[in-house]
Amino acid sequence: MTAILNKAHIICTEQLLNARPASLNKYSKKWHLAFVTIYCSRTLFSLVRNHNSKVSPIPDHIYLTIPPENDCFKIDETTLTDIVKKGNTENLRPIGGVNGVASSLQTSLDGGIKGGAEDIARRHEAFGSNTYKKPPSKSFFHFVLEAFKDLIILILLGCAALALGFGIKEHGLKDGWYDGGSIFVAVFLVISVSAISNYRQNRQFDKLSNVSNNIQIDVIRGGRRQQISIFDIVVGDNVCLKIGDQVPADGLFLDGHSLQIDESSMTGESEDVEVNSKKNPFLISGTKVIDGYAQMLVTSVGMNTTWGQMMSHVTGDKNEQTPLQVRLNKLTSAIGVVGLAVAFLVLLVLLVRYFTGNTTDENGNTEFNGSSTKADDIINAVVGIVASAVTIVVVAIPEGLPLAVTLTLAYSMKKMMADQAMVRKLSACETMGSATTICTDKTGTLTLNQMKVTKFWQGKEAMDGASSSISLFVVNLIHQGVALNTTGGVYRGSSGLEFEFSGSPTEKAILSWAVLDMEMDHEEIKRNFTILFVEAFNSQKKRSGVLIKKKEDNTVHVHWKGAAEMILAMCSNYYDASGVMKDLNGEERMEFKKIIRGMAASSLRCIAFAYKQVAETEEENVKEMKKLKEENLTLLGLVGIKDPCRPGVEKAVEDCQYAGVNIKMITGDNVFTARAIAIECGILWPGQDMDSGVVVEGEEFRNYTPEERMEKVEKIRVMARSSPFDKLLMVQCLKQKGHVVAVTGDGTNDAPALKEADIGLSMGIQGTEVAKESSDIVILDDKFASVATVLKWGRCVYTNIQKFLQFQLTVNVAALVINFVAAICAGEVPLTAVQLLWVNLIMDTLGALALATEKPTKELMKKPPVGRTEPLITNIMWRNLLAQAFYQVAILLILQFRGESIFKVTESVNDTLIFNTFVLCQVFNEFNARKLEKRNVFKGIHKNKLFLGIIGMTIVLQVVMVEFLKRFAGTERLNWGQWGACIAMAAVSWPIGWIVKCIPVPERPISNYLQWKKCT
Repeated sequence: MTAILNKAHIICTEQLLNARPASLNKYSKKWHLAFVTIYCSRTLFSLVRNHNSKVSPIPDHIYLTIPPENDCFKIDETTLTDIVKKGNTENLRPIGGVNGVASSLQTSLDGGIKGGAEDIARRHEAFGSNTYKKPPSKSFFHFVLEAFKDLIILILLGCAALALGFGIKEHGLKDGWYDGGSIFVAVFLVISVSAISNYRQNRQFDKLSNVSNNIQIDVIRGGRRQQISIFDIVVGDNVCLKIGDQVPADGLFLDGHSLQIDESSMTGESEDVEVNSKKNPFLISGTKVIDGYAQMLVTSVGMNTTWGQMMSHVTGDKNEQTPLQVRLNKLTSAIGVVGLAVAFLVLLVLLVRYFTGNTTDENGNTEFNGSSTKADDIINAVVGIVASAVTIVVVAIPEGLPLAVTLTLAYSMKKMMADQAMVRKLSACETMGSATTICTDKTGTLTLNQMKVTKFWQGKEAMDGASSSISLFVVNLIHQGVALNTTGGVYRGSSGLEFEFSGSPTEKAILSWAVLDMEMDHEEIKRNFTILFVEAFNSQKKRSGVLIKKKEDNTVHVHWKGAAEMILAMCSNYYDASGVMKDLNGEERMEFKKIIRGMAASSLRCIAFAYKQVAETEEENVKEMKKLKEENLTLLGLVGIKDPCRPGVEKAVEDCQYAGVNIKMITGDNVFTARAIAIECGILWPGQDMDSGVVVEGEEFRNYTPEERMEKVEKIRVMARSSPFDKLLMVQCLKQKGHVVAVTGDGTNDAPALKEADIGLSMGIQGTEVAKESSDIVILDDKFASVATVLKWGRCVYTNIQKFLQFQLTVNVAALVINFVAAICAGEVPLTAVQLLWVNLIMDTLGALALATEKPTKELMKKPPVGRTEPLITNIMWRNLLAQAFYQVAILLILQFRGESIFKVTESVNDTLIFNTFVLCQVFNEFNARKLEKRNVFKGIHKNKLFLGIIGMTIVLQVVMVEFLKRFAGTERLNWGQWGACIAMAAVSWPIGWIVKCIPVPERPISNYLQWKKCT
């Protein structure tokens, strides 16, 4: 029995010693170690007692071998972090170089990590996740405090505090708190609504920022290439990098060619850095790939990278102001000056009238009787007068304009996100509404980007796709050119039957054709050849090349692949189907050009393959010169790749053209393919002659004189065989001609044109990170229809701001005139501070919500674009707002001076009638503001539930203010007849709005007439 117990003790001890609980944190493991120590000690004592025999004295130290925390990995987090941060190759040698690091991280150089859930969890625990700590988001109370910083609000609060103090002193707590307390409540209500709106908008921008940062990265896991989120990358991952990619974490160069990195974002150095396996294998997160391609081994993620530490201190609060917001701020300041002047005059008049004894209290007694008037009464009266004057300023200054812009931008950004457009810069929302020209790419934007090889020409013969009828020698050369001159990959599933192809759509189409139709064994070719040098494809060269050596006989070949005309120009021979090499003389060359032109006319993208065997001695020259042989090549074959037009693209192009926006297609394809696609999309008409100047090649446009470019640029509809420089040149010419230009782009080399354009539109699927960072809006689905949607939303933003501006200026003009005239003539302001604050709330927040959230309509796309210099307040808006303001002033002044006799009511009831009619006029006028030009203001109103909800809420709150908050709002209850009269007077706004919109207005802005008069 004793033996059994002893054995049990030993087993338990062994289990405790070998325990490696992956889920325990750092502190739990220390407790676990202490427990093991105590348990082992107790076990030893127990054994002594049970055996009752002499044992050696127990030492005062007990040595335990506890497995390291990350015993599954042979390298720790600190060592990995220091490798890249120090950037010294000497630090790699003791670990066994890059291969040693990969082995320590249990990463296969070819297959990557296993990638199972357990494997990912172990790596997260050992090295952390690829996320960084963000500064805390602004809380709701931050926006409340921001609202309190408004000077006008502070003055009102001061007046409210004084009114509250003197009111309580004069009338006691029970009745004296109403005046001051009601102002307090009204101010806090305005602040709360403003803070809630700003807080929600800030939260929405945070969400959009998270989506923007969620970049998709190519990795190899379990031998399979796949796309994952940048946040899911773990230490040990094998990441595939290509031109335009952002390096997602710190790491080491595994394999690749001609890799050039832009480290300016991290180091400030403008020169590109070459990364290779010998001298500089270090890759820093946050940098950009400028040229070449590579695979990298991730060594540090998240907060262990320099990028992560830097981003953790970036708040993302740019306080960006759009051009429209700047213009509105100037307008607000101008109106504010007028409001201050009116308020000062009102203050002066009311003070003079008070101190000259021309004002009376509720009982008809003179308020100021010289020295017999109490000091408290004087101060209380002065505070009331100051509060009224300040409140006039509150109503006069259209503070709701910036809020309306923010609301409509935030609303449109949210809706545009649902329509596959992510706004990176707020100004792009409104600028897009003014766009006069859109320069668009072809591939992936106008077309589906679902490419397939449909034609194959070997020599001058069209083949059926099968390789059996072609010389085996030529087939092998084509296999080599496809398998080794590519940035794509082929993965064969465990069943061995299905293939998965990765890379760009063009690469996938060629690989698919070579594997499935030409029976290419990708893996075998890679095993039999060594890649010596690579010239990566970019949109300027339009071709890629590779220098390879066959392991069996050390023969060296150069292979080229790219645009058919360019590759053809580099060739002096070609192989026919039987494998016979023939000279490519002038007549033969013309035959091939006809073949290329024929495929292009069928909307096919033409790709050619060529090769040349070079002497071994030239291998070193190539590596030193970093340039492959480009002459005297032998043409291996031509393929035609079909990329169908996107469904609905013709309708989207037609909509844009109908809206007065010119569409120009800029593509790298040859002129015949470009023309065929342009006709298919509706950019060109079938009968248009190519010689008329609507279709040009990039080189031709580039070689024009500046005067010729400016003369012809507007006429051009298609530019073929263009480089990124040609696109930039076109954008600059169009802007000089006064156009507002939007440009789409997806490549790294498109960045200059995207930055130069008024609106840069990058592609979310095919676009590189460099292109996305240079753009203002990311089109998430790469569709041209989404570009047309962005145009519609841009116009909607601008129109919604104009609607709100017209509505608010009507209230401003009416409120200022009424208060000023009443103060001068009657010596009192008809609307109390609380009532004016309520009107301010209706205008600023509720009005902005109602009018700034109108959705785009078809009518928006029937108008010409808004020009750069067109005034924000148009003649149509002046006509509408002045008519409504004149009516409101007239009806309210009649009520002010004749209301008591007309309705046979007391002064307090008449003041309530004025207040109620004024508010209801704004409610009815909100309907008029929905349509600036259309007489039917109710069209589509059922679709805007938010508008109807706000109108309903405003009416309900107004009823509560009048009927139930007498002491708070300074109102009297109204009977049914009086309510009916108020509604009838306010409803006249509708027929007035209908009649006024029949009056024509001059197209020339009023401001132009004023400038002309000044000149004369």
